[in-house]
Amino acid sequence: MMKTLLLQIFTWWNGQTLGTRFWTWRKGEKVGTDQFGNTYYRTRGGAKDPALGHERRWVIYNGEADASMIPPGWHGWIHHRVALPPTQEEYAMREWELPHQGNPTGTAGAYRPAGSILAQGQPAGTRGEYEPWRP
Repeated sequence: MMKTLLLQIFTWWNGQTLGTRFWTWRKGEKVGTDQFGNTYYRTRGGAKDPALGHERRWVIYNGEADASMIPPGWHGWIHHRVALPPTQEEYAMREWELPHQGNPTGTAGAYRPAGSILAQGQPAGTRGEYEPWRP
């Protein structure tokens, strides 16, 4: 409990801050949870924020705050592309859609093309079109 409180006070990338917790408790209404454990909220009763002209919607991440970990159905809702969240409508993936994965940049699963110094195996050789400049 003490560790969670300290993380909420001193970090913004782990779940929620103390300010977000207070705002959510005071003004938020839980809408649902996705398969990654992220919890989605909106302003209580769908009240419109005068500064925005629409209701506020936000997510509290399960673990590290990474916007690429919002699945497509929730992404559409949180960005006001659709009115109903996936919990209130029948959201079905299209047959051509792949299961959602977060952005792997900076991890071992990142894309490394042939020729990259981080790629596995032998580096790609030149095809003879390169000639070094000689003065």
